Amino acid sequence: MSAPSQPPKPVLSASSHDVRYFAALLRGVSFSNRATIYLASNGFNVSVQEGKTITGTAFVSDHVFDEYQYNDEGFLPASQDSDSAPALGFEIRLNTLLECLNIFGTAGTASLSSNSKSKKQRRNDHDGDSDENNRHGPLDKYFTANTGGTGMRMSYAGPGHPLTLILAESSSGPTATCELTTFDPEGPVEIEFAQNTVNMHIILKSSWLRDALSELDPSCEKLTFVCTPAPQGNNASRTPLFRILAEGMFGSTEMDYPNDREVLETFICTQPVKFTYRFSHIAKSTRALQASLKTSMRTDDFGTLSMQFMMPSGRGRDDDGILFVEFRCLPLDDQV
Repeated sequence: MSAPSQPPKPVLSASSHDVRYFAALLRGVSFSNRATIYLASNGFNVSVQEGKTITGTAFVSDHVFDEYQYNDEGFLPASQDSDSAPALGFEIRLNTLLECLNIFGTAGTASLSSNSKSKKQRRNDHDGDSDENNRHGPLDKYFTANTGGTGMRMSYAGPGHPLTLILAESSSGPTATCELTTFDPEGPVEIEFAQNTVNMHIILKSSWLRDALSELDPSCEKLTFVCTPAPQGNNASRTPLFRILAEGMFGSTEMDYPNDREVLETFICTQPVKFTYRFSHIAKSTRALQASLKTSMRTDDFGTLSMQFMMPSGRGRDDDGILFVEFRCLPLDDQV
């Protein structure tokens, strides 16, 4: 008599004791409800687009989870290059996923404070204390004392199957199981960014850009970024190098950023740059901007704007930067 066959391993199996950092990444690209998720061995990308002129991608590293396992065996052709990532994808309703993560009301927009103990250390603790974990319930190992967050176990069995979430505030409290319908991906709308023609690269604290955009009139229609190469001489530190110009029905507003390392952490400008974008497009990055620590802004010779937001990881300052959200936006037609 042959032994019963083992059920196939799920494509994705991940767990986290606190979903706030995961939810913050997803919320950063929630300007569109239809999202495509591409899975890989080191994490996954969540991509959205609107009108073929703006795209948003949340790069969800496996470090955001306490446990992360990816298995594409049997789902991809044998000739598939294992080094190519992401390899397997599906579409999902992003707003529904966010509602599920916040089902207990603890994954909202509250402040994300860094935990003193890294997730890597927790992984080692789980491996060494398997006997202790077995003496408790199956969800005990996904919770630490006084985190005040929601623990989650997420799995995806493969194409045609739902994305399953098991959430709870504590191992002894109520548990919610959510099954989200997945769809075949239609293929992303990619906005190409010419890495070899970057003419502006600025890194600054997100708080500086956040304060600047918050002061603009919501009726603004256009937003222009102006950069000039760093001037030479003794007055270099006093000359504005980066300017934001907002134009609308009721006038215009200009904001200048001087050549000061406390303001502009990095400033690279190879030639005078001036590109204009719809303010409504730039405003879609507000959620990612509000939750981020630093912002990187780049433009290429075609005027394509790339904004990358470094998100907190919850693992301490040394580990911040492994999680980020990227927006790409095309300039107005009269600028190209």
